[in-house]
Amino acid sequence: MKCRKLAYCFLIGSFYFFSNVILSQDQRIADSLVVIYNADTAQGLEKLDLLHALSFNEINNFDVALKYSEELIHLSRQSSNYEYLSYGYFQKGYAKQYSGDLEDALSAYFQSADVAKKEKIVSSEGSAYAAIADIYSISDNFDNAMLYYQRAIKTLRKSPQKREDTVLLATSILNAGDELLIHKVYDSALVYFKESGELFEEVDYTAGKAFNLGNIGMVHAYTGKNDLAENNIHQAIRILEKSENYYPISVYLMAMADIYVEKKEHQTAIDYAQKSLSLAKKYGLIEQLADANEKLAKLYEGVGDQVTSYSHYKDHIAYRDSLLNIEKVQQLANQRTDFEVSQKQVEVELLETQKRNQLIVLGFIGLLLVASLWFYRTISKEKKKSEKLLLNILPEDTAKELKATGAVKAKKYDSVTVLFTDFKGFTRYSEKLLPEALVETISFYFSKFDAIIDKHGLEKIKTIGDAYMCAGGLHDTEEDHAQRMVHAAFEIATFVEETKKDVAASELTFDIRIGINSGPVVAGVVGTKKFAYDIWGDTVNVASRMESMSEPGKINVSNSTFELIKSDFDCDYRGEIEAKNRGKIKMYFVTGAKKEVLAMTNGC
Repeated sequence: MKCRKLAYCFLIGSFYFFSNVILSQDQRIADSLVVIYNADTAQGLEKLDLLHALSFNEINNFDVALKYSEELIHLSRQSSNYEYLSYGYFQKGYAKQYSGDLEDALSAYFQSADVAKKEKIVSSEGSAYAAIADIYSISDNFDNAMLYYQRAIKTLRKSPQKREDTVLLATSILNAGDELLIHKVYDSALVYFKESGELFEEVDYTAGKAFNLGNIGMVHAYTGKNDLAENNIHQAIRILEKSENYYPISVYLMAMADIYVEKKEHQTAIDYAQKSLSLAKKYGLIEQLADANEKLAKLYEGVGDQVTSYSHYKDHIAYRDSLLNIEKVQQLANQRTDFEVSQKQVEVELLETQKRNQLIVLGFIGLLLVASLWFYRTISKEKKKSEKLLLNILPEDTAKELKATGAVKAKKYDSVTVLFTDFKGFTRYSEKLLPEALVETISFYFSKFDAIIDKHGLEKIKTIGDAYMCAGGLHDTEEDHAQRMVHAAFEIATFVEETKKDVAASELTFDIRIGINSGPVVAGVVGTKKFAYDIWGDTVNVASRMESMSEPGKINVSNSTFELIKSDFDCDYRGEIEAKNRGKIKMYFVTGAKKEVLAMTNGC
């Protein structure tokens, strides 16, 4: 499981108008303050304090938290109170982030930092830098994340060390350690956690101690010290439950699932992951809905329940796509990075790291040159093997980009056709087979599917259990991808039907459902070690719904695909059908190619 930032710079500047005591986020405080808000008696600075406290503590409904932060921004601007204006932008960023809108969250955090820097509000500036770092962390931009965590820590060390300043500094150090934990730099992560833990103890900050316990527990989990991990994480959960802070509890429950996977207690692992999913559903935690469904998909696949695994995987895709608009976040990150790198301060901060990296790179290049002189023939041979393997995993132009630059930028395609297939009754059948026979059965079908889509110039994206996914229109200039996909679908359906009539293959027969949808997608490479080419977007989600709402042996298409193929294929309109999490969608069964099209094809 990839852990996310659990602790934030929760306090920025002065706190509630009725207290100088530092408190962590607590839903119960928000619930009690609503009475004062609804009475509408607070005015001036008290009203700003009230809105800040409400937006800060409202952690069960981020739409409500956003409303409070927007009102705080409006009133702060009206009264020219820039300190609270910075607070307002920060809380807006927080609400946007946990609602899954990372682009708007990043923009709000930068606005908070800009206002605070201009007004020399050190604690607010440092808090905003830490939150910016967290967005980069979620977007898998390690360099920017660590750059802004270090900037946050450096800024906050300048702040007068009152109790609240110590909390802010400790939280930033904790989150920097968490980023190192994500990238498996465990020893360095523990160094950061040691300092943050000491600071939280120094000021007796309960929530901070909980996060620190939990993160140290996750380090123990990743390094195989399961008993220590379980003890630490349980302590963290007990503390967080008292303040009803459910997001980190959901993450830590996922960590517990990982621990029990290592212990080979798969049902207990599933139970913990289900608890995490239930919390995420109850409180609208989009990120955890995506992660918990992904975890459950893997766990159920591990115990042989392919149907439940596939269901969770499809939900993971839906929530993941709503969480992260890859292209926009990447563009915004790149624009801001270019601006930051142009400043002298950044150059000074990075100089030492750059020198060290240059020495490493030069040493590595020198080693390669020496090795290449000695092992030239072997390396050449292995290179060809690697390139061939890479082309089996990634599309050719994507593989070239990866080899040339070491990374692959996400790309948006305006018109792509996506197909999903699924075997009816596969789970019952698979329960009766040995693993070797099960793999052989899947390979029998999918090898033929691969040949069919290759014939039509389409691209296989992935398989998930007994489900098969492919796409057309990603890397070619032809506009007939929908027609080619439907032709391929008919060939797949025909192959499956003919296999049922083959006596030799009688034990390998199934019915198949096929669904197709067309529209825009974002495509890119997932992972840094085990590369996987994937596509995202609402188009993919609807294609999945088309498959699940299809019938055995039939090809179910959406209205967008119908509009592209109606001149070439006969279709039966099914009406508007209710689809899970989508509402009513127009659907069509494709019955065959039109006669005039067949005549033209035969004439050729």
